[in-house]
Amino acid sequence: MGVAKEEQLTADPVYESLKAAIIAGDLAPGEPLRQDEIARQHGISKIPVREALLRLEVDGFVLFRKNKGATVRELSAQEVLNLLDIREALECKALELAVPLMIDSDLAAAREVIDEYGREKTVEAWSRLNVRFHQILYEPCGNAPLLQMIDDLRARIGPVMRLMVSETSGLERPHAEHQAILQACVAHDVVKAVSLLRQHIQTTRKETAAKLMRRGN
Repeated sequence: MGVAKEEQLTADPVYESLKAAIIAGDLAPGEPLRQDEIARQHGISKIPVREALLRLEVDGFVLFRKNKGATVRELSAQEVLNLLDIREALECKALELAVPLMIDSDLAAAREVIDEYGREKTVEAWSRLNVRFHQILYEPCGNAPLLQMIDDLRARIGPVMRLMVSETSGLERPHAEHQAILQACVAHDVVKAVSLLRQHIQTTRKETAAKLMRRGN
């Protein structure tokens, strides 16, 4: 096995560990990623650490700046809005494929999440349950690459931004819209379900755009 191959294998667990920490919010946007410290934590040299960080930069999770090293990348307002545009396209397609394939257990699981959503009082819970509700709706579509793209997009938006979106949207509007979407799914009305989902995402995007503009991001 060549040296380059060995370095790549060593970089893989570092890459996965850092990516998971960024997605979970354990590493916040703007936080420095010191190669010597990461290397020490993993018991390896700095060469595979740099390889992992460069891969994360390509994937959009890390930013390298001259004389400042690597930091966790913070999305600009426009990037967030662009990702929400992509979200609309991907999730509407997933729901279009999923509705005809939904069975009673799928609908019951979605209903449980909606009921729990209505009882919760914290933004963190709303954000978590919102993600779970949408996952349940799309899972029956059976298109693994599409579902992976949706998961990857959610990871790119990140936990900090997801919390901001949930806080901006509040409880009542998303809750009512989720109920309407589920009712359309129960009726196996593909056109109505997709139309309601599209409106739901577009409204969220508009509210998020206004929030970002006010905070000057």
